[in-house]
Amino acid sequence: MTKVIAWVLLVSAICGSAGHAQDAAATATPLERKAKAKKSRESSTKPEGKADDPLKQAFGGGMNVNSNEPATTEIVAEQAFFDSGKSIGIFTGHVIVKDPRFNLQADKLTVYLGKGEVRGLDRAVAEGNVGMVRETPGQDGGPPARSVGRADSAVYTAGNGNVELKGTPRVQSGLNSHIATSPDTVMIINQSGQLTTNGPSRTEIRQEPKNRQPQPPRS
Repeated sequence: MTKVIAWVLLVSAICGSAGHAQDAAATATPLERKAKAKKSRESSTKPEGKADDPLKQAFGGGMNVNSNEPATTEIVAEQAFFDSGKSIGIFTGHVIVKDPRFNLQADKLTVYLGKGEVRGLDRAVAEGNVGMVRETPGQDGGPPARSVGRADSAVYTAGNGNVELKGTPRVQSGLNSHIATSPDTVMIINQSGQLTTNGPSRTEIRQEPKNRQPQPPRS
């Protein structure tokens, strides 16, 4: 099997964006720098929000993608092909992707890199038996929560953070499931964790039975 550590997908984007930020900071006027410092102080005093929704964390919301910390995406496949001229990479055969934001498996994965100075991830297309999994820490020390998305194909667009599931998709978060009832149904999950379904679907909301109280003995 071929094992690829895809540093270029995220590290190059981080380096490129950091370079642009340094150039912008160097050319900023004193007034602009003062306003930026004030805005930074105001944002640091805002209260923390509630925990992210499991669906949001399942498809990329669990990690701060704007962080300057380097992130590694590991892609394991039986075969790999790279075309630097077209800025694409094609992985086939039991493809497994391990990313800080999610895990993914598919029969085939095509990665499109951006062109120009910033050659980070632009788009990724997974095809065949697609499964995406994200485990998040449970509340109050409980067991981790698992969210799973399945489809015939999935497209991730870095520009807007959307994940588009096609081919009888289904999304399960905890005990709840959202299932397409037509192969033409398309599910889109944005970077805020909101799910939009275009086409027929069915939603199943389940609740675990409460523990029954012991019955008093009959006299």
